[in-house]
Parts: sequence; structure tokens; C-alpha cells
Amino acid sequence: MKKIILSMFLVISVTSAFAQKANVSKAKNKALMENPDFAGARELIKPALTDPTTKDLAATWHVAGLIGYKENETLTNKAILGQSVDADVKGKAIMESYDYFMKAYQLDQLPDAKGKVKPKLQKDIKAKIKEYYTVQQNLIAYGAYLFEKKNYDETIKVFETYLGIPALPMMNNEIKLDSNYYMIKYYTAIAATNAEQHDKAIALYEDLRDDGYEELTVHQLLYEEYLKKKDTVNFVKVLKAGFEKFPQEPWFLQNLINYYIFTNQFQDALVYLNNAIKREPNIAQYYYVKGNLSESMGNLDEARSAFDKAIELDPKLADAYAGIGRLYYNRAVKLADAANEIKDNKLYVAAKKNADDVFSESIPFFKKASELKPDEMEYKRTLRTLYYRLKMDKEFEALEKEMNQ
Repeated sequence: MKKIILSMFLVISVTSAFAQKANVSKAKNKALMENPDFAGARELIKPALTDPTTKDLAATWHVAGLIGYKENETLTNKAILGQSVDADVKGKAIMESYDYFMKAYQLDQLPDAKGKVKPKLQKDIKAKIKEYYTVQQNLIAYGAYLFEKKNYDETIKVFETYLGIPALPMMNNEIKLDSNYYMIKYYTAIAATNAEQHDKAIALYEDLRDDGYEELTVHQLLYEEYLKKKDTVNFVKVLKAGFEKFPQEPWFLQNLINYYIFTNQFQDALVYLNNAIKREPNIAQYYYVKGNLSESMGNLDEARSAFDKAIELDPKLADAYAGIGRLYYNRAVKLADAANEIKDNKLYVAAKKNADDVFSESIPFFKKASELKPDEMEYKRTLRTLYYRLKMDKEFEALEKEMNQ
């Protein structure tokens, strides 16, 4: 009885193995025929991927990869002919086939019964994976499509697949990293930022900084990431490194000074700024920053001198004009507040007039700033407040109309 049962088991096993291998062959044919049936091919290959008789065969996974590869190839040809193509279907076919090819490659590298490694599919798999890397209509196009749709998590998966290909053992360091590679790494980092995967974004920006790619922007984005994580040590380090690397770009110095001011390290800020000015004495933005810093420290005469120097170096620096206007405005506010405390009406009227005179002195500077920077609404709002306060009705109405437009 046991022999009969064993015989039946062997027959069933052989039959199952034969059936699954036949399915693999049929799936391949469906994918390669003139009018391919990719859905049918996938249905046929699916059980072979889990059946004990075929799941450990490199050929099984290679055929599974071939289905998606051929589907992508078909859709690419349609797109070349100007026909409508579903980018999701095309992209998913690429990613699916990539995973299957990698599994096939792994099994193809295993030793045979005699302990020898005799890969049969390595050359074909390598060529197809390399094609996914080199042809922009493949992984690059799919990742860009997902990025535009703001599907940042999936964008990262696709672009990381692309970025990983040059380092695959099968490539044997044959792929030289070019501008496309670094561009994709850059957009992977941006996608990570948008997906709020901050640790991943930081790692990518750090790599890009080491690679020397878009260094100015990368330094700025890296600072933003550390700022989001409230990593003070590293964001200050990035600001200082950015300032040293790009002394002509005041963005780093401004943010560094702002940090010092926010943490009440005014003297440290001033020392750092003065050293920067000593090294680069003709950068108008540095004096503008010094004006703001001096104002924050209550050194209003120094602030005015710094703003004046900034304008001397760059007569079109709108923010410096606004800085002077702000000095007058804030002084006038204090005078107005003091006037409001006066009980004697005659003295009050005189004090209020004095305050209004100082308010008036700020107007030319805010007007100049607004002319130089017409899109800056804050300057216009301040001017509108001044016109209203000083009962300059004609100017107020004209500006109100301009702002509404």
C-alpha cells in the first residue's frame, strides 16, 4: 500500500513539475508573440514563482522579468509613434521586471550540483538592466512622471533603483557616473524633502555636496533639512561652510547672523560679520546685514551708517533704503507713544507734530524701496499706513488703488 501511495506522489510531483515548466514556456511565448498577451503571460507565470519545482530556477524569474520588459518595450514604441501610453502601466512594468531580473540573476549565480557556477542568463539580464539605466524613457522618465504627480515616495523608489544600478556587481564598474546620475540624485533628495523623509534627504544632500553638484543650492537645502530637525550643531556648521565656500553669497551670512541674534549672541554675530566685511569689503549685502544687526543691538547711528554704506556700494539695494526708513519709522513710533502720555494739550500737539515730522522723513526711503522692488508688498503696506496717519489722502488713495490691482 505504501508503495502505491509513494508511486502516486511521484507521478503527481512529476506532473506538477512538467505543468509549471510548460507554463513558464507558454508565458514566454505569450510575451514574445507578434500581438503579445501580457496579462495572460502573467497569469501563467504566477504559479511557477511559488511552485517548489520551478521557484528556484533562474529561468522562471527571467521569463517573469521578460514579460514586463517586453510590455515596456511595446509601450515605448507606441510612444515613439505618437500614440497614447499609460505612464503608470509602463513604469510599473519596468519596476516589476527589474525585480524579477535581479532575482533571476541571483539564482543564476548559484553553484550547480558539482559546485560550479555556470551562469546562463547573466549577459542578457545585464544588458536589459543597463538599458533601463541608459535609456531615459525608462527609469528616468517614470521617476520624473511620478515627481510631477507629487507621488514622492514612489519617485524615491524609482530613482533609487536607477542610482543603484552602476554599483551592481554585474556591472563590474563599467558605468561611468555622468551629469544625469547626479541630476537624478539631486531630484531624489528633493523628493525626500517633499516626502518629509528628512534623514534620507540629508544623506543625499551630504553626498551631493561631496560630489560637488549644485553646491550653492545643495548647501542651502541641507541647511533647511537640519533646521527642520532642529539640529543646531549641523545647521550652523552648514551655514559656516556655505559662507566659506561662497563668500559672495550673503544668504549664508544672513541666516547665520539671524541665528546669533535669535539666540542673543549679538557680539558673536558682530565679530563674525566684521571679519566677513574685512575679507570682502565691497559686498553691499554685508553692510545691510550689519545695519540690521546694529539696529537689533540698539546702535542706531551705526545702523544708519551701515545702511548708507550698503546703498553707496549698491544704489539699487531696496532693502537698505527700507532699513533707513524703518529707523525713522520706529523712532517716530516712540515719539508718538511719548506724546500720548502728555497731559498738557499744547505740549501734546507740539510733540505729536514732532513725531509726524519724523514719520514723514521715512516716506522717501520706503518709496524708493518700493520703486526698486515693486513686488514687495510690505513696503507698500508701510507707505499706506504712513499716508493714512499723515492724512495724505491723495497719495493714500492712489496707493490703495495700485495695491488692489
